[in-house]
Amino acid sequence: MGYVFEVSAAVRLTECFYQTVAKNGSLEVEYQVIAGAGLDVGFTLISPSGYRLVSEFRTSDGIHTVEPTEDGDYRLCFDNSFSKLSEKMVFFEVIVEGQAGDEEWADMAEQESMMEYKLEDIREAMDSVHKHLERSRQFQTLLRGFEARDRYLLEDNLWRVSFWSSVSLLIIMTVAATQVYTLRCFFDDKKGSFKP
Repeated sequence: MGYVFEVSAAVRLTECFYQTVAKNGSLEVEYQVIAGAGLDVGFTLISPSGYRLVSEFRTSDGIHTVEPTEDGDYRLCFDNSFSKLSEKMVFFEVIVEGQAGDEEWADMAEQESMMEYKLEDIREAMDSVHKHLERSRQFQTLLRGFEARDRYLLEDNLWRVSFWSSVSLLIIMTVAATQVYTLRCFFDDKKGSFKP
């Protein structure tokens, strides 16, 4: 599941999220800054015992996969304290694999028979389909993140182009009016100076 949140500017504290992960599973974290000046944040992934597994400073996106060696809550922290003015909009997704679903299949397939082999084949096929669907969903979510960031940049640039175009048009109109006025004054003075 993907999440979008805002990291405040010039705050000493970081925004942290917690994900419970079982030992010997797989934890994949993917994040992307989709709005804000510089499009960069700091990212840290900390184990339940307090060890830093991943630490990045001022990056716009990243994908990290870790294999947890202990059960517990893993902490995902995003830091924007280096930015004094700009808030950042961050999208992130956490994928946890190798959790409780595998034990249920193992309990069902205890007997050594043809049914066990069939059950194992079905299980492998379902796991393969599930992994492919998860990867497809993850890729689509990543594309949505890129689209959101591109849309933000496009809207921001459109505002700047419109603003400066309006300023340029105003300056051109002012210069044109000044030139017309100056020329009229010049010819009005000439008409008044010639007397029959």
